[in-house]
Amino acid sequence: MTAVDEGRKTGGKRAPRRKRDRPERGLAAARTALTAWLSRPLASFHLVLAICGLLTVLGVIMVLSASSVSSYDPKTGSGVYAQFRKHLMFVGLGAIVFWLGLRVPLRKIRQLSSTAMVVGLVLLMLVLTPLGTEHFGSKGWFDLAGLSLQPVELAKVALALWGAHILVTKYSVLHQWRHLLVPVVPAALLMFALVMAQPDLGGTVTLGIVLVSLLWFAGAPKRLFGVIAAAGLAGVVVLALISKYRLDRVMSFLNPESDPTGKGMQANQAKYALADGGLFGKGLAQGQSNWGYLPNVQHDFIFALIGEELGFVGCIGVMGLFGLLAVVGLRIAARNLDPWIRIVAGTLTVWLVLQAAINIGYVVGVLPVTGVTLPLISYGGTSLVVTMLLFGILANCARHEPEAVAALRTQGPGKFGRLMRLPAPDPYRPPAKKRGGGGGRPGSAKGRPTGRGGRQAQQAERRRAPAPARRTGSRVAAPRGSSTWRGHR
Repeated sequence: MTAVDEGRKTGGKRAPRRKRDRPERGLAAARTALTAWLSRPLASFHLVLAICGLLTVLGVIMVLSASSVSSYDPKTGSGVYAQFRKHLMFVGLGAIVFWLGLRVPLRKIRQLSSTAMVVGLVLLMLVLTPLGTEHFGSKGWFDLAGLSLQPVELAKVALALWGAHILVTKYSVLHQWRHLLVPVVPAALLMFALVMAQPDLGGTVTLGIVLVSLLWFAGAPKRLFGVIAAAGLAGVVVLALISKYRLDRVMSFLNPESDPTGKGMQANQAKYALADGGLFGKGLAQGQSNWGYLPNVQHDFIFALIGEELGFVGCIGVMGLFGLLAVVGLRIAARNLDPWIRIVAGTLTVWLVLQAAINIGYVVGVLPVTGVTLPLISYGGTSLVVTMLLFGILANCARHEPEAVAALRTQGPGKFGRLMRLPAPDPYRPPAKKRGGGGGRPGSAKGRPTGRGGRQAQQAERRRAPAPARRTGSRVAAPRGSSTWRGHR
């Protein structure tokens, strides 16, 4: 039937078009294109680079806006760009460290983890001596040639890399509590004690996140985390009661209006800044927080300035980037075959995302102030450089996904790889089974621990491997990888 006949049949009127056809086709096409792009071998690698670049650029812009007024000091001759130039210098150092974390082979990083752990503990001890310098009420810095080094940031990286190495090395006996906890937990507790002696509550909280993440991705039993949560809550109560400044933080969180110009000033001013920003914000460099209404806005409370100058849309954009980081990082952990890479990628991802969540949480008033920075956005020296190192290692882990390894070794390093002179990653080879060892721990395939992050990778490996022959007699072969660590506890 032609359109004219159809019009005559309907009384001269054309048949109504289906308005939902085009939007549905558009959504389906977009979903198909996104799925196809995510299935590319280097999709995780490119996403990590994009997230790191966007957060770094946003941090540079916001630090310039936040520090221009506080940097100006006619007595010392300091101009409005003094802190901004220092921040750019740290971004440059961070770019070099990012390249090193991306280029150095992961097996070499794993070999150096034990040395890094020893160096981290020694630095935490030395900072408590007269060699250390006190800033903001905490003796946790080394001042060298006008620059400050915070050893707790290096200790966090050392704990993450070394802890993953120990847990993977002892995977066959981790079902025994003494091997699961020793020596990772005692070493972490020693770090906690040294950091609290500074005192640095924010550093201790982040170290706790690293420890819990290591145990979680290693497949520790759930009841252990209940014990850790109870011990952590009791420790927070004790630390708050024995220290006046921590108790003041807790009381100002519970009742910020009790001292609005004193202990509760930052929390109240942060909320006012977020409220003044509205939906789209006042515009860059137009916020009142820059003029001393919110002290140290370029450090821990820079998210409040983002809300004031970029509005609710800017805040959602920042949280969206960290949410995307969580998805990409856990995707990298799940798709890798090497158990050390899985634990490291998962731990670094949880560390960065939860640190951002804690910072945003106390800025908006749902958590007490702990003094942690917003990764890659807050003004900072050691914290910024170490965060870029973490992104470099995470991007290196993304290049070791099996599909990425195959593509890089067959098709070449690509434009970015040639520009950065990145070597081709080595494929994962499981350790050889020891004779008489029973094939490793129960529930592991090819002697590798399953853990929480590796189930998807293990299933993908089984799909690539030929199906084992089954016996029809009295004995029936169990499928490979049919049990996990937890099933044998």
